[in-house]
Amino acid sequence: MAFMKKIPTVVDLFCGCGGLGLGAKLAGFDVSVAVDIDKTLQSAYCRNFPNTHVVNGDLAKMDEHDWKNLLNGQTIDGIIGGPPCQGYSRMGKGDENDPRRKLLHHFFRTVNIIGPSFFLMENVEGLMDEKNKSELINAIKTVSSRYTVLPPIIVDASKFGAPTKRKRVIVIGYDSNEIDKIIEDDINAINSPLVSVKDAIIDISDPIPQENNIDNFGWSKYKNTNFISDYAKKMRKIPRGDIGWNIAIDKLRKGETSGNFDTIHLPKTSARYGSIKPGGTDSVSRSKRLSWDGLCPTLRAGTGADKGSYQAVRPLHPSQPRVITVREAARLQGFPDWFCFHRTKWHSFRMIGNSVSPLVSEKILQIIKNKINEYKTYKSS
Repeated sequence: MAFMKKIPTVVDLFCGCGGLGLGAKLAGFDVSVAVDIDKTLQSAYCRNFPNTHVVNGDLAKMDEHDWKNLLNGQTIDGIIGGPPCQGYSRMGKGDENDPRRKLLHHFFRTVNIIGPSFFLMENVEGLMDEKNKSELINAIKTVSSRYTVLPPIIVDASKFGAPTKRKRVIVIGYDSNEIDKIIEDDINAINSPLVSVKDAIIDISDPIPQENNIDNFGWSKYKNTNFISDYAKKMRKIPRGDIGWNIAIDKLRKGETSGNFDTIHLPKTSARYGSIKPGGTDSVSRSKRLSWDGLCPTLRAGTGADKGSYQAVRPLHPSQPRVITVREAARLQGFPDWFCFHRTKWHSFRMIGNSVSPLVSEKILQIIKNKINEYKTYKSS
């Protein structure tokens, strides 16, 4: 009698819009539960992952009883998550009293509660700075001794096939009684061909006017262009049946994507933007102008309403006197074209800027999934 192979399952903590979760799905995992306190950011998760139980809640207040009820006896293979990074970011104040810093510990506390075979934690490169590193080390020490924890690894998204020079810290732990050995070189060996800004966005629609249509997601057709890169072809693909919003998928079949609303600039601002050479920086806004043959700098998130609703600085288009659109940002971050964010540009950019590139999480989680399969093959032989 043939048995169906069980799909390994993960829980996504501090899930945001789903950069890590999407990588998990693309690597062949099922995402059982996704938790985040920010309902607005999480709205995209609900839309793009219709089969995941999305929980709006404060992870710091969730205990054994809560998780027992949520999981209902389900075995969880992995925990993934990116605790809020603002307390460690080099771009912000790096306030050592920022309460969000404590959420790092709650990630590992939850690992101990659920007891998965592995965990993957992501955060900003600033977490490895001298003033922050001890907090990471102390948090890791709280995790169960059953886990082998790799030293923190700094990864660059451009080496994973994303057209952005975005660096992040990755911490991986695994139970050697359930997964084949994982080493740093498994991750460091990833070195995908570089994808340029041109590869990423040359075929994306020019911006369309938003006018008063706030209920729209900014649908627009691809440009007619003779050049469509392999990267763009990958981003254009229709997803498999268990992920994606049916409306966005129907639109994509017609050659339309979301997130193409324009940003209105004053004439003098447009003129100033137009005068900046590729690779240069605007002296007023500090926006960097993209270069067609270069990489995108790290996309920033901005802040939520609880922190002043500040919009992050957005890069300038390589050849047009304007900031990039949501869809261009999504392409540069590695999100496929079926992935829908928010009706407003502000929240959409927050989602993208807060997220892990799905290309990074997919490749790392594919390695882990292979290690799970190798161990099971060894045990059954």
